[in-house]
Amino acid sequence: MVTLLYPLANQLTPLSWSRVVLQKPDITMVFSLVDLCAKEVVSDHSSSPCWLGSVPRELYGPLLEAAFTYCRPLAIGELVQRWPERALAVGRKRRPGQNPPNRLCVQALLLAVVRGLADKRCALQLLDLCGLQCEDECVEDSMGGWSLTVALCSMVLQATVAAQKGVRKEGERERKRSLETERTRDSAIKRDRGSGGRGIEVEKGSEEELEGKGLKVDRLRDLRVEEGGEVVMGVRRRMEMQKRSGSVDLNRESGDLDPEPVLLHVCADLFVNARSWERMRGALTSQGPLRLHCRYLRVEELPAPSIAALLSLLPEQGLRGLDIRYSSLAVSGLALLLPLLAPFSHLRALKLHYCNLDLHRALPGQEGALKDMSQGLGGLKGLRHLSLTALRLPGHLRLLLSSLSQPLEVLELPYLSLTPADLSYLSCSPHASSLQRLDLSENRLDESSLPSLRRLLSQATLSLAQLSLCGCGLSDGLLATLLPSLSCCRALQSLRLALNPLSLTGLLSLVRTAAGIPSLRLLLYPNPLEEYEAGLPPMPSSAQLLDWPLAEEGEIREAVLFQLEELLRQSGRSSDLFLTSDLLNFTKDLLEVE
Repeated sequence: MVTLLYPLANQLTPLSWSRVVLQKPDITMVFSLVDLCAKEVVSDHSSSPCWLGSVPRELYGPLLEAAFTYCRPLAIGELVQRWPERALAVGRKRRPGQNPPNRLCVQALLLAVVRGLADKRCALQLLDLCGLQCEDECVEDSMGGWSLTVALCSMVLQATVAAQKGVRKEGERERKRSLETERTRDSAIKRDRGSGGRGIEVEKGSEEELEGKGLKVDRLRDLRVEEGGEVVMGVRRRMEMQKRSGSVDLNRESGDLDPEPVLLHVCADLFVNARSWERMRGALTSQGPLRLHCRYLRVEELPAPSIAALLSLLPEQGLRGLDIRYSSLAVSGLALLLPLLAPFSHLRALKLHYCNLDLHRALPGQEGALKDMSQGLGGLKGLRHLSLTALRLPGHLRLLLSSLSQPLEVLELPYLSLTPADLSYLSCSPHASSLQRLDLSENRLDESSLPSLRRLLSQATLSLAQLSLCGCGLSDGLLATLLPSLSCCRALQSLRLALNPLSLTGLLSLVRTAAGIPSLRLLLYPNPLEEYEAGLPPMPSSAQLLDWPLAEEGEIREAVLFQLEELLRQSGRSSDLFLTSDLLNFTKDLLEVE
């Protein structure tokens, strides 16, 4: 199999592969042939000494991908330890249906990175692990964001310790070489004296005379005059001069070692909570050969001062998103943190979920803190994604969003207790025409707020790709008023309307409208009221719909599914429009907005 890989690599480089596929589609089988050969090569670890030393660098990528796909951690370790390229990206994008890397494979990768620092064959300088974590609990033996973050911090600290040990060993070897050189020179001078050679002889009786002239014997002993008459300094004298000039002394204790030069930059998405906070701080403050960079930072259950300290340790370049969850920040904590985000010029996404912020009650100093929050948001010049979940900010949306210098592309405001005045401002704001994703779930909608929502949809008709109105109390009558505006959203790809009190008649109207939107790919619809067991209130809330059991008889459910399928068939959308009422396990949205 190895012999098959070599001619492929020599004849078809990664760039020429794309040309071949574009010009001659009938030979796209080259890709599958390379994959099959790579699978066979990495499956037999006993043969690795035969091909590792001579495999072309163009084949390291397919071999590493095969090792991850078929869970070959030993092959991963050997390939990464001698990686021939300056950059390596793992986890950015996976093929459709491809599972995330196995935990053992990720651990083998991180161990190989540390070993590669001492391997002259390794050219790796940038390791991109963004997107490597797996948050799907159904995938077995995968590594979640918290576990991956802890492993990365351990890798950084391990590399620092290894580098310090290497410096101490090198210092000890240098000291021994210096002592040996000095002994050799002393022996040579003694031989020269014994054979009548020229040199400076310091006799016992002349030391006092020399000291009287202002010369120290120690300094004189550190001078050696060779046969050519050149004066050179001894080892002790050189070490004294290095110490005075601030040069590195290799014999110092590990705690006093100068910072190591950065050999490898590691970029990843990090997940920090109270249990991993100390380890994260140690990794970010370590002065070793690995430098940790963060693309997206997720923080849970940390107080505002700890989050502020963490932000001060992160490199300002590269942070694109911050997600703070379940932290008791309140208005004062957010007013403290938001100004600290201004130096992160690449920050595009800010998510605040369940941060104990409730403005239903008026408190002393609340308005001033809100203004500080608004100014802090205004300092985020690159912000495009803002998510505020359960912050309870009724009537304050204008104050928060009007300070932003650039229009938002993603706005998520679930459980925010929005008022008609908030929706009215949003429909007329600069953000309306640029929104690609909008989430207003669990905000009660009524006749007074629907005009503003319709105006908002008309403004976003060319940009809006994802819309979520789950649990907004949309009845058949309210939905009928909203459907014409929805049908005009020609870019809409995902529409979520679960937990709204619709009857079967209202649901059928919704599906007809959805089928008439050519771009729509996903509809998360609510179970009609006819499917629930008896006793449900006429206008139930979203919480009641979520908790109320569905009827055990499957006839009603089957009848509803049959009518929905018939509507899709008649409209010609059976193959490209996915309908589901499963709130927890529906197909993931098709559009990804960073």
